[in-house]
Amino acid sequence: MIDWSDRHYRVFARQMTKNALLFTEMIVADAILRGNRDRLLGFDVEEHPVALQLGGNDPQKLAEAARIGEGFGYAEINLNVGCPSDRVQSGTFGACLMREPQLVADCVAAMKAAVSIPVTVKCRIGVDDQDPEVALRDLVSRIQAAGTDAVWVHARKAWLQGLSPKENRDIPPLDYGLVHRLKAENPHLFIGLNGGLHTLNQAVEEMQNLDGVMLGRAAYQDSGVLTGVDGLFPHPLSPEGHQSSETIVSPQDLPVDYWEAVRDAMMAYAARVVADGGRVAHVTRHMVGLFQGFPGVRRYRQILSTDATKPGAGPEVISAAFAAVLSARATTAAAAE
Repeated sequence: MIDWSDRHYRVFARQMTKNALLFTEMIVADAILRGNRDRLLGFDVEEHPVALQLGGNDPQKLAEAARIGEGFGYAEINLNVGCPSDRVQSGTFGACLMREPQLVADCVAAMKAAVSIPVTVKCRIGVDDQDPEVALRDLVSRIQAAGTDAVWVHARKAWLQGLSPKENRDIPPLDYGLVHRLKAENPHLFIGLNGGLHTLNQAVEEMQNLDGVMLGRAAYQDSGVLTGVDGLFPHPLSPEGHQSSETIVSPQDLPVDYWEAVRDAMMAYAARVVADGGRVAHVTRHMVGLFQGFPGVRRYRQILSTDATKPGAGPEVISAAFAAVLSARATTAAAAE
């Protein structure tokens, strides 16, 4: 989710779900140790709860980056052992670490010793020619012994040679059954599922025997899916809060004042971004996926994608975009009557 789940997107997502745990982009530990920490790690208070996702393979560097992240107020530190991009392969971290489960365990142990907040791992079921039945269990056994608080499993292999990062999200077959078996074998370890989940109904169905589900690009490309999260999980970060899938409300059934509140919050946030030297397009580029299937959505996207990039554009662009949808929706409803 590099360049996707930045602080601006997370503020946007938080308008539609107060309870979901949000994750940062993967940030390399070396960047935190050497770079501009306020730029890399700063976030708005309304984003809470937020997990800091780290990349790296040096236990001591990761421990220091985790300690710094805790100081910034993050709720959780997550080690990415699943990203297959060329960038992480050249740095020998991300999904490459599936081949080095003891090193991952050493990294977890070092981070656990450095912070008081949860330390978790996001992984694949294996890479290349590994047998997932063996590789995933070996990794989980070692990181559980090292003290990991949770494991988020992207239920696909990653092919480090021959497939692009995009292809690695689609081509390797999903194996949800393996993740469910892993949970049955580790009843006291938090295990969450990631990969191929596109709707809340699908997520709820797969979560019956698991502790959590993670939506990535699905929640970005169709942001309206987030509006149903809090009805299913009324207690933050608590699987016990899970309710029947019958409580899922379609975004199109939400009242006008709901969307007006989202609009007003994002306009206020965009004004702060502009006042701090940013551009309104830094915010609106993350909002294009909202209103899937709504009348007026094409104009909404056009305003956010084009008008927001014009010199001098301000928060009023967000108002105009929402007006395109809300007015079209009102016209459609009147015609139906």
